[in-house]
Amino acid sequence: MSFDVVASSRVEQRKVTAGRHLLATGIQLGVVGAFLAIVGILSMFNNRPIIVGILTLGYATLACIPLAAGILVARRGLYPNAVHRVAGGLAAGTIAMAIIALLPVVMSLVNLRSIFVALDQPLLKMLTFELTPVAAGIGCLLVFGMVLGCLGALLAMLPRRIRRPLVGGIIGSGIAGLFQELIRPILANSSVTKPLHDLLYTWSGLKLQGAVIMFLVTLAAVLVWDMNRPRVAAAFGRLDPGTQRRIRWGYITLAVLLAVLFPMYAGNFIGQVLLTVGLFILMGMGLNLEVGIAGLLDLGFVAFYAVGAYVTGLLMADSPFALAHLSYWQAMPIAVLCSVIVGVMFGVPVLKVRGDYLAVATLGLGEIVRVIVLSDAAAPLLAGAKGILQIPRPAIGSFEFDTPVALFYLTLVASLVAAYFAWRLEDSRLGRAWMAIRDDEDVAQALGINLINVKLLAYGLGAAFAGLAGSIFAVMLGTIYPHSFQLIISINILALIIVGGMGSLPGVVLGAAVLIGLPEMLREFGEFRYLFYGIAIIAVMRLKPEGLWPSAARRREIALDAETAAAQVASIREQKA
Repeated sequence: MSFDVVASSRVEQRKVTAGRHLLATGIQLGVVGAFLAIVGILSMFNNRPIIVGILTLGYATLACIPLAAGILVARRGLYPNAVHRVAGGLAAGTIAMAIIALLPVVMSLVNLRSIFVALDQPLLKMLTFELTPVAAGIGCLLVFGMVLGCLGALLAMLPRRIRRPLVGGIIGSGIAGLFQELIRPILANSSVTKPLHDLLYTWSGLKLQGAVIMFLVTLAAVLVWDMNRPRVAAAFGRLDPGTQRRIRWGYITLAVLLAVLFPMYAGNFIGQVLLTVGLFILMGMGLNLEVGIAGLLDLGFVAFYAVGAYVTGLLMADSPFALAHLSYWQAMPIAVLCSVIVGVMFGVPVLKVRGDYLAVATLGLGEIVRVIVLSDAAAPLLAGAKGILQIPRPAIGSFEFDTPVALFYLTLVASLVAAYFAWRLEDSRLGRAWMAIRDDEDVAQALGINLINVKLLAYGLGAAFAGLAGSIFAVMLGTIYPHSFQLIISINILALIIVGGMGSLPGVVLGAAVLIGLPEMLREFGEFRYLFYGIAIIAVMRLKPEGLWPSAARRREIALDAETAAAQVASIREQKA
């Protein structure tokens, strides 16, 4: 909040001219484009077709740079009329492409591959559109920037009722081409959808007519929705609360049915992705109890996940380290109970610790578990770095959960049960006590809340969700290694509840889908997918600081902070006047 006030006052002091903003926008986006080329992202993207024989992901990414420059310049509102806005977009797009054009100039004169491996001949051909001489390609690159900068400015100036359908159509075509490796097998595997596959795709990618069809369909869908949304909202508002609640539950039921049926047609790869997302949803709901509702920042949460996995493995594995040979349905409750016990044990040393110190303390406790598992002292029991092997899959009678799709359904049922308990806990007396200590521990204690009991229950119940996820994880892999339980898992879980919305169960689901599901879809891009992961987090935090699907309480807090900041800025302006 104080940052917003300081930032606003500084904007008041510094006058931003149209020329300065235009130049800064073009340079910044041009540097971003050059960075993408130097590190090899553009070259990698250029191998991924969006429209077969016409457009690759590399050229689409390159086109977004001047297009974004034109949009940002036109939306700033520093220009007196439309002609100046278009001229500004043209200039910004040209500046951005001029910076990127420096790369082929330098590459044609000096061999830089000893320093930057990605600056090779394929990249030079891409940036020059495979034209010879290089000067002709550089000229085309500049014209490319000028045209797209103008289009970006024109797009920003269009009325919202026209711009939204156009953008929706472009996004629809882009998704159909970008995720074609996911969509094509789904359409091709069914005799019902095979004609649609042949209409939109070849076996090598999206057809031009498929891209046009997806553009028109998405454009029409957005247009129809925008035209009817006010009437739908008004009609929904006139309904009584009971009917509104039933409609919402109908949407939830439909979403669950789609989640149940989709993996049957999507195959094992999608089943594996959804299974991974489901495990993080389970852990996210547990950490949400601790962080989102009780306000107890826990960076050692992965330890409970590891406890659930190891206990399951020790009770089920067909190996010398097994303590017993139980079925999964016997081992899983014991694993959850052990996770609860460890969660309470973790809570005891940090009862008096708050804030950043609590995060550091829990981080240390989580690392203690990892070190113990890897140690030689515990190797006779936990197998050390060798891990626990030959963990059988769950079974009900003759049916065995031996595929990712079958295990996804197990995870889905576990997630639904866990979500019900988390929802009831949030609305219970205990949930209100957690919210009270999150807001102010001293006031909560003065009101008669037993801080020790409430905190230990938060750690224990949160650990139960992680233990359940770890139990499923153990039978999913069939093996357990200490390196599967790194600190990055705790950070990922914390990130998904922040991005989804603190204290919000739907936010946990949405955050897991965005931060866990999408990177899995981008696994083919190797280590670069973590770069996109970071960009997505920054974008969400910048555009929606309250999260993608925040709780009602979080919305009120953000609104109150914004009102307070606005009041302070107004007060500063009055004092200056």
